Parts: sequence; structure tokens; C-alpha cells
Amino acid sequence: MSAHRFHTLPDGRRIAYRHIPGTGPTLVFLPGYMSDMSGGKATAVFDHARSRGRACLLLDFSGCGLSDGTFAEGTLTRWADEVIALVEALVDGPVVLIGSSMGGWLMLLVAEALGQRVAGLIGIAAAPDFSEWGYDAAQQARLEQGETVFEDNPYGPEPTPTHATFWCDAQSRLMLDRTILIECPVRLIHGQCDTDVPWETSLRLADALLSDAVQVTLVKDGDHRLSREQDIALLLRTIENL
Repeated sequence: MSAHRFHTLPDGRRIAYRHIPGTGPTLVFLPGYMSDMSGGKATAVFDHARSRGRACLLLDFSGCGLSDGTFAEGTLTRWADEVIALVEALVDGPVVLIGSSMGGWLMLLVAEALGQRVAGLIGIAAAPDFSEWGYDAAQQARLEQGETVFEDNPYGPEPTPTHATFWCDAQSRLMLDRTILIECPVRLIHGQCDTDVPWETSLRLADALLSDAVQVTLVKDGDHRLSREQDIALLLRTIENL
């Protein structure tokens, strides 16, 4: 039941996923930019759910991991639609969305779309609006002109691309300067040594959310990935407490 499978969308795209049924709201993990469901946090959440008989869904966005497509075609809108399609096809009842980095932005977009089906959110170094604050003026000008911007990748040998299609779509989905119409409980975890997403972003997000049931946990020595043993333990405790 835990091997990866494929869900075919109406346009023929096949989205890879792992799903186990179980009790409680289904945990849905949304990975970060250029990440997939084989990552350490996603795997830890899946294994934790399986050991406790909890329902869980992992997926690879199109162009990532085992799913069809090319990364250059990916946008927040496209990937959010894929998450919604899989939830509607595979999950009965409520969900808890868990978003890492860019997945934290997707988590918010999906939660607004799913409405009352969302029982809770957990953001891990959530990065809403990073298209706005994550690039300097020169990079934004190049993206506006349709160019691809490449940046050093601290996690691998190849530079990290940002394609103009992704950036333009992201700029149309900005959230932090408005009230985010989400009323469910939200937990935000952020490392204060994060060099990719400023930890203050989680405070801005907490302020923008309509929900009053928002808690922010800052990890003083935590980096962006928050994938150390103690970080994973904190995430799993947060899931259980939520």
C-alpha cells in the first residue's frame, strides 16, 4: 500500500504519489522547490503516520521526482491544482496540510481552495511570496523579460533555476499583504539560522492569517532544511499535538 502509484490528470499528466489509508485527518506533505516525496521530512512524516495507523499522502509535483512533465513548465498554480486533484480523488474527509519552504506557500493556496476540508496547517520554513522578496531588482528585471535566472545551489552541484513562467505566475499569487482567509489551526516552525527564508517571514504569515489559532516555533540554531534528528522530532510532535 505504500509503494508509489500514479494518478492521471485529464490532460494525461501522471502524478506520482504514495498513499496509505488510516484514522484521523489525512496528512498531506507538500515538498519544497525542486524537492520530491523521497526527502527526509516527507519520508519521516509518512513512516510516522504508518506506524500510528494515520492516513497520509505524499506526491511529486509535475516535473519533479517520478511525475511526468518538465520542471520548466511548473508553476504554483499548476502544482496547487495537482494537489487539489489528488486530494479530491484519493482522500475522504479532512486533511492536514504540511508544507516545507515553497510547499508552505502551496499549502496556503490549497487551503484557501479546499476551505472547510482543511483541519490544520503546519509550515516548515514556509516561504510565501518568495518571488517578491527572494530576488534582487536586476534578477526580477530579467525574469520580467522572460529570461531564466540561475543561482548557486548550496544543496547540490547544479545551479538552481527560476524560470520566468514560474516567477510571473508566483507574482500573481502573492499573499502576505492581504488577509489570508484561513481559519483552521496553524503551526509554523522556522529556524533562525535559515539563510534562504528569513524567519521573520513566519511572523508576517502569522499576522496575515485570519485564524487566531496560530503558533510560531522558532528554532534558534535551526537552518532552512530543519532536517536534523531533533528537527524531525519537533515536526512529529507538532503533528501529534495539532
